[in-house]
Amino acid sequence: MTEITRRATLAGAAASALLPFVKTSPASAAAPLAEKQNASFYRYNVGTHQVTVVCDGVATVNLTDNYAAGASKDDINKVFAEYDLPADKVTHTFNPVVVNTGPKLVVIDTGLGPDQFTQTKGKVGQFQNNLAAAGIDRAAVDTVIISHFHGDHINGLLAAENKPAFPNAEIMVPAVEWKFWMDDGEMSKGMGNPILEGNFKNIRRVFDALGRKVTQYEAGKEVAPGITSVASPGHTPGHNSFVVASGAEKVLVQVDITAGAAFLFVKHPEWNIASDVDKPLAQQTRRKLYDMAIAEKMPIQAFHAAFPGLVRVEKEKDGSGYRWIPAIWNASL
Repeated sequence: MTEITRRATLAGAAASALLPFVKTSPASAAAPLAEKQNASFYRYNVGTHQVTVVCDGVATVNLTDNYAAGASKDDINKVFAEYDLPADKVTHTFNPVVVNTGPKLVVIDTGLGPDQFTQTKGKVGQFQNNLAAAGIDRAAVDTVIISHFHGDHINGLLAAENKPAFPNAEIMVPAVEWKFWMDDGEMSKGMGNPILEGNFKNIRRVFDALGRKVTQYEAGKEVAPGITSVASPGHTPGHNSFVVASGAEKVLVQVDITAGAAFLFVKHPEWNIASDVDKPLAQQTRRKLYDMAIAEKMPIQAFHAAFPGLVRVEKEKDGSGYRWIPAIWNASL
């Protein structure tokens, strides 16, 4: 576990605008420290489908008292110490993907968007810039599939000045998710809860800017060639993951089965990130999908794993939780 975590830490740092571990101060350096990274994208093949992981950036925030339900700060810091990570700091990585199926160019989730790129000075909201660097034209995207309606998955639907980021794409959203978040009664009940209230307001901001022109999809259906939605509720009411399959090969795009500092909830599936709407259901879904991935020997493309987020999952020996192992295969150069 320690080796894996060190790799993850290094990969996460490489994908972000974090500074290198050097003792020389900026004042004594011969030249100012650079503030930008290379574009971050990684390609691999699933059968005849090409997957491009496009990093949206990395953010490090202070660990709060209520970061994880079921765990104290001390509990979390013990895990950080086990993984040789600094205490009281949480790193979040964001990895949307693009799937070229041949007939269709498909984006799955869209990152935090250009507003966050500006506000964070480029640490997050990198998706649209990194798409261009990867040679992918936003105007050529046929379909955008949204897993759920949190801001790090939908804000990138908009470009500058609230213009559609994917002007020629069909925007597909989970029907259950749409019904819940667009219900005025549910919104009224969520007022006063900072997380829910912020979500309701942001969702309307994004989709109103698009004229609410979306196609709703059901779980368990093929939503694009070789891409099947998988119901995975709990984090949000209509959350979906996806199986990308071609021939005998397939990968599980898990999105927010584990969110935030995701490895915490891989190791401790009984914990919940604060934004899990239905916490017991989120735990049940987490175990169900991970057990499925293990049984089917299916790699996982994880939205919140250290870039590029391609892992395999195994059960811990004591059966209490799981662990991620980096999985690199079928690289497409």
